Formats: sequence, structure tokens, C-alpha cells
Amino acid sequence: MQTASTRIPWDRIDTVLVDMDGTLLDLSFDNFFWLELVPRKYAELKGLDEAAAREDLGRRYARVAGTLPWYCLDHWSAELDLDIPSLKREYRHLIRYLPMVPEFLSAARARVDRLVIVTNAHSETLAIKTEATGLDRSVDTIVCSHEFDAPKQSRAFWVELERRLPFERRRTLLIEDSIPVLEAARDYGLAHTIAIRRPDSGRPAREIDAFAAGDGVADLV
Repeated sequence: MQTASTRIPWDRIDTVLVDMDGTLLDLSFDNFFWLELVPRKYAELKGLDEAAAREDLGRRYARVAGTLPWYCLDHWSAELDLDIPSLKREYRHLIRYLPMVPEFLSAARARVDRLVIVTNAHSETLAIKTEATGLDRSVDTIVCSHEFDAPKQSRAFWVELERRLPFERRRTLLIEDSIPVLEAARDYGLAHTIAIRRPDSGRPAREIDAFAAGDGVADLV
């Protein structure tokens, strides 16, 4: 159900920027892939038990969290000696929308001048996920942070995005599950932000106090 905190003031918004993973697409796929499948494959490759593999991967993940290498499939293929894109393609049948995403995208596109996906996903990840879902056909364009060599968590991303797709900050809405990204957007001057509390349908909703928030875009339709 839509709440006062997540009611979109459509008459004051020209551009909607929306995240992909955890906002439009169920983060359950990514959590399964990186926290279950990759550790299992890595353990098999290195002759480790899964607990040791998870511990090793946890350290590797932590070193690059929030930076572009974390999202880069080339980085992880080289780092782990695994063909990460092939693994993603093998399990792409698990990629799915969060509830009522097509309905939300259709409604948003009818109400604003421009609807844009902004994502930290690597280009190969994006290709796999758009092939699996047709998501690219529901928006005006998609922008990957790798194009700017800066993640969405950084001010540099927002500077480059505004150069690429000029927008009025006071008339732009970002819908996103990452709190650091929402903070970066707010610091840059975006007037409207909404956080997603339940990016993974298999996990409970998170408590979020710093931003207007809904469990998912279904709350915004």
C-alpha cells in the first residue's frame, strides 16, 4: 500500500532515475550467486571446504566493496579463476522482477519526461539481465556507472550523469535500495529520493529512517 512517505509528487518531477538490482530486479539472484554459488564453485576449484572458501571470498569481497571492481565481472573472473559471465548465463533463469515492476515502469513512463535506469552493474551483467527480462524496453535509457569510471556512491558519477543527461536536480527522483547511493544523490542535490526496504524477496524488510521508504516499487503504483 502506498504511504504518505512514499507518495510521489508527480507534478514536481520530470525525471525518474531508478536502480536495477534490488529495486527493479529481485536481489535474491545476486545473493544466491555471490553468497552460495560462487563460494561452492570456488571451493571445488581450489580444493577447499565451503566454509574456508566463504571466508576467503569474504575478505576479497570486503576489499573492493562499494568500488567499481566489486561490480566488474572481468575483475572477478581474473581474481577467482572462474568464468563468472558463463556462470551468470547458466543461472539466468533465476533472474526475476520484484513485485509489480512492469506496472510501476508503465505508470512512471506515462507521467514523466524521462525514465532512466542508473546501475552499477557491469555491462555483461546488464546484457544478461536485460536478455532475461526485457527490462531495457520499459525505460528510455540505461546508464552504467562503468561508463563514467565512477560508482553511483561517488559525486563523480552524478557530475558525469548530469553532463550526459541534463536534469533539474529539484525535479528529479531517485528510487534505490543502496543507502550510500541515496546519500550521494541527496548530497548532490537531488530533491526527491525513495529507498527500497526489501530488495531481496526472500529476506525481511530493512528498517530505514533516513529516507522516505517503501518495501518495493509496488508501494509506489
